[in-house]
Amino acid sequence: MFSISAGFIQAAVFAIGEEALHLPYWPSYLTALILSIVYNFTLNRRFTFKSTANIPIAMLKLGIYYAVFTPVSTWAGQELVSSGINDYVVLFGTMLTNLATEFLVSRFFIYRGQMDNRVR
Repeated sequence: MFSISAGFIQAAVFAIGEEALHLPYWPSYLTALILSIVYNFTLNRRFTFKSTANIPIAMLKLGIYYAVFTPVSTWAGQELVSSGINDYVVLFGTMLTNLATEFLVSRFFIYRGQMDNRVR
């Protein structure tokens, strides 16, 4: 559910960039992605994975994932939009890819062995 709410934030910020500010695809996408990452990391760590993992280390691990995902998805998205595919179709596709891959990275790399250890 938190990832879905992050998706709404990403879509809203993207729409503002594209429709209100008339920015090209890639700056709208990049701004929206960064805001959704910060929001999603904060809520997922606390509520989804219930982890007390070292925050700077968890952020570093997530940063490694996004050091690959961000440039690839930004470049690929821009290429797809330039080839005539609708901006929002491309955004939706990258959001689905991000949802699936970030969950797997979080589950098996970032919080492996450190889930559900939060004391109430």
